[in-house]
Amino acid sequence: MNYLLIDTSNQPLSVAIMKDDKVLVEKTTDIKQNHSVQLMPEIKSLFEKSYIDKCDITDIAVAEGPGSYTGLRIGVTVAKTLAYALNSNLYGVSSLKALAATVKDDTRLLVPIFDARREAVYTGVYQYQKGTLITIIEDTYILINELLHKLHHMKQPYVFIGHHTDKINHLLDSEVIKQLPRAAIMKQLIQNPVNIHAFTPKYHKLSEAERNWIDRQQNS
Repeated sequence: MNYLLIDTSNQPLSVAIMKDDKVLVEKTTDIKQNHSVQLMPEIKSLFEKSYIDKCDITDIAVAEGPGSYTGLRIGVTVAKTLAYALNSNLYGVSSLKALAATVKDDTRLLVPIFDARREAVYTGVYQYQKGTLITIIEDTYILINELLHKLHHMKQPYVFIGHHTDKINHLLDSEVIKQLPRAAIMKQLIQNPVNIHAFTPKYHKLSEAERNWIDRQQNS
């Protein structure tokens, strides 16, 4: 089985090609450049370096959210298009769980965070139990003080995992592991294939334009 894995859920971009459980080639960048410009050239480069023909890709996994609206749309659109064109299985993976899975051998609660501004984050809570990464709290959009309240109530040690969190570090009360995503990590998290045509990103929060539209409808 040959896998193409794509994570464009935030500013970092990570792509990988794997053969079964072996990583043939992986590329992660963290530059401020639109993923619409970066993604396809990076994928083309992976095929060249791995010596895997695109027609031999049997499975495609993509970070489905939460994260950047634009980044998610680009990644999911490319993954869907390639899966349809190549007749490959398509899988969606939580971008937060994928980030949590980059941390190994840690018994604490793993709390991946993406800064959602206005003292809020996208987050979920995960923990390794008998070697398997288990979801303790489902991915959500939440104010940081509400998240801390939930974590304190659980009465277990926890660690935050994130990148570009400098603006909110002063609001957090535990260690922050600075970690970029790794596309190859998603291979271990895939479950059932999705319907290519019906698959959409999981934003976990309305966009500002959508919120403004709803406000206008309610006030009209």
